[in-house]
Amino acid sequence: MAGDVETGLALAAIGGYGRSQLSPHSDVDVVLVHSDHLDPADVDARAADLWGRLWEANVPLDPAVRSLDEMERLAAADHRVAIGVVDARCVAGDAAAVVAMRSTVMAGWRRDARRQLAAVRTDRDARLERSGQLAYEAVPDLKASGGGLRDAVLLRAIAATWLVDVPAREVAQLTADLLDVRDLLHEVAGKRTDKLVPELVPDIAARLDLSPTDLDVHVRDVGRRLDHLTARAWRRLDETDRNPYRSIGSRGPVIERIVSGVGVLDGEIVLTADATPRTDPELLFRVAATAARRNLPINQASLDRMAREISWPEGPLPATTHRWLIDLLSAGRRLVPVWLQLDFAGLVDPFFPEWAGIRLRGSSSPIHRFTVDRHSLEAVVNADELNRDVARPDVLAVACLLHDIGKGAPGDHSEVGEPMAEAVARRWGFGDHDAETIGWLVRRHLLLPTIATRRDIEDPVTVTNVAEFVPDEDALDLLSALTACDARATSASAWSDWRRSLVEGLAGKVRARLRGTTPPPSDDYAGWPAHVPLPDLTVPDADLRLTATAHHDGSLVTIVVPDRQGVLADLAGALTVAGLDIRSCRSITADDVAASLWEVTRAPIDATALAERIRPVLQGRQDLAQRLAYRLERDEYEPRIAVLDTHEQSATLLQVRTLDRRGLVWTVCRTISALGHHIRSAHLSTYGDEARDVFYVTDDDGAALDDDAAQVLRTAVSDALA
Repeated sequence: MAGDVETGLALAAIGGYGRSQLSPHSDVDVVLVHSDHLDPADVDARAADLWGRLWEANVPLDPAVRSLDEMERLAAADHRVAIGVVDARCVAGDAAAVVAMRSTVMAGWRRDARRQLAAVRTDRDARLERSGQLAYEAVPDLKASGGGLRDAVLLRAIAATWLVDVPAREVAQLTADLLDVRDLLHEVAGKRTDKLVPELVPDIAARLDLSPTDLDVHVRDVGRRLDHLTARAWRRLDETDRNPYRSIGSRGPVIERIVSGVGVLDGEIVLTADATPRTDPELLFRVAATAARRNLPINQASLDRMAREISWPEGPLPATTHRWLIDLLSAGRRLVPVWLQLDFAGLVDPFFPEWAGIRLRGSSSPIHRFTVDRHSLEAVVNADELNRDVARPDVLAVACLLHDIGKGAPGDHSEVGEPMAEAVARRWGFGDHDAETIGWLVRRHLLLPTIATRRDIEDPVTVTNVAEFVPDEDALDLLSALTACDARATSASAWSDWRRSLVEGLAGKVRARLRGTTPPPSDDYAGWPAHVPLPDLTVPDADLRLTATAHHDGSLVTIVVPDRQGVLADLAGALTVAGLDIRSCRSITADDVAASLWEVTRAPIDATALAERIRPVLQGRQDLAQRLAYRLERDEYEPRIAVLDTHEQSATLLQVRTLDRRGLVWTVCRTISALGHHIRSAHLSTYGDEARDVFYVTDDDGAALDDDAAQVLRTAVSDALA
């Protein structure tokens, strides 16, 4: 097309190609634009020839053919087309045609800017609902997340309306920072992707001479700054629509006074003329709590002034300041945007320096949706819904904010976080007892979910052991509420019906133990839940009796078979081959009959069909070793097998942490059986792709293994999974 000068035909680069922002595996967006007088058939023929040549050269082309009139109509109807043309440039052919296209589309964009931007705003809100914010998502999308590359393009488009100014130089630098990371992301992944997945971060960081943590925080900070610029651009656009007839007094616009030093002007929280932040640090919490209560943003100039002038005195917060802080933390969902404004303005660290340790920090747990700081805020939001369930909602809100504060320091975050939380609570005006309670909640915030999903909560010994950590029912209420707030802020899978039922079941049993309404543990617990009736323990017809009932979001499967060594392993293998994911199993024997109770994820289950799938395994007609061989795909991942140090347990607890793969449960059960031991119960949990399973193992007498036998078992299981 080099010779198509002054012909009205041109190849234009649009989108990322037009901005010269292509990454190694990006699509190449082009449009063959032509004057309206050209014959469409001739243009289509030229386009087909051109596209064919480029596809033969393996160019990842995303092409279109448009007349100038078509481009104008499409851009008027679809803001995405108009935004794509903002940075259009001529690649070959008649440059005047590209200039004409861009000029016409941009004139329409400016003429109809308010309507178009309203649609853009709605579209962006939907995009953030899907992709979240780059600064806070556990797996951020460099393009689609709020504060990502699409927002950088949006800012350029807003600037092109001429309605408000946008800091072009700052936007360009932040965009370049994200593009540098995306270029390396494409290289390392070997494909087109915008998801910054954790396993690729170390390789990308090494190429930038950064640590993985530093790269992660850097990318999130860039996203946070771009998101802030976008929010500020929207507010400035809103200001252009404000009422020109607002009240004006002799000293300027009339501010609606709310509380001392705080008012409302043009839909924002502002400092009033009598505000004195230099001598009144409490003003920060009055401003923030008022903004949250009224669901309004804080004026940027007011934030800047408070950041310059406020300083916090030594010693605990006064009672009135403490109340304003608690009022802010009790604002529910409206807390989040206000807190993020304060944090971006540098107003959080002076009264809460520990926050810096978790700001923009990604979580090591694969089930977390958010960064540690945003997760903590989400937990506080959840606390607002549970404040009627506890005697001290203020203690719950602060414990939610502080429960992961130890993740900013080396060591176990629960242990490290306890003294940190106590110190923060005292500094914020809580008394010694309340501060110690908050510290205890931080230290024990994983107690209920850990025990509920990895131990036998039907075992009275388990309940007794947990109850020893809980001082009273008020503390149990707070701990239960904190557990729910934390899990719900983590992800939907962390608070599934199954996990919630286990945690609530354990809490109920601990409450009964604290009230003294349950008998103390005895040595005759055999592993079968007391509330589940024992099945018929006679030898079944056809050597198999199976029933299935709905249970929470899965099913309970009861199987009765003739007892023999290894039958539980065979049943675990058979259920796996049948496509069921096992959550727990329990077994009991009587004479020559074995009954087992399996909790699985699927519902409903056809008991007859499942029995037919199991029967060939029990009859030895199916080779489980071939079907369920456990193989690790990552050479660097070493299974961690441990014999847990337990208190007064009547079984040996074997913990297995390894990659969750088909055949894992069968492999462990078979190994235990091969050593002549018995499995009283097994409790299986999966976090991301890691299995964290606990097996209750006994000897022939139903007692815990001795130390030597337990270590032999640990080694054998470790070898089987290696």
